[in-house]
Amino acid sequence: MATKVKVSQEEKNILDSYESGEWKSTGNIISKANEYSKIAKNTLKKEKRINIRLNEKDLELIQNIAVEEGIPYQTLISSLIHKYVSGRLLDRNQIKNL
Repeated sequence: MATKVKVSQEEKNILDSYESGEWKSTGNIISKANEYSKIAKNTLKKEKRINIRLNEKDLELIQNIAVEEGIPYQTLISSLIHKYVSGRLLDRNQIKNL
């Protein structure tokens, strides 16, 4: 006689989603994992140290935003610079027009 297993609502939703064909194979998962691992390592690689002077009020605002985001303020500054030089940083007017 088979033992009846209790399944949570979340597990039932996942099973229903799978059985209805909503899930798609990602292909070679090892290859994808290696690719994403390489991207992550390159993103986090720190190559040069710089010193900059900032307006005290600007630094305070950056530090407050970093606290809200839960990241170090140096990481936030680095991210902003990276987005700017890669053309992915949008100003408020660009966002409003999207």
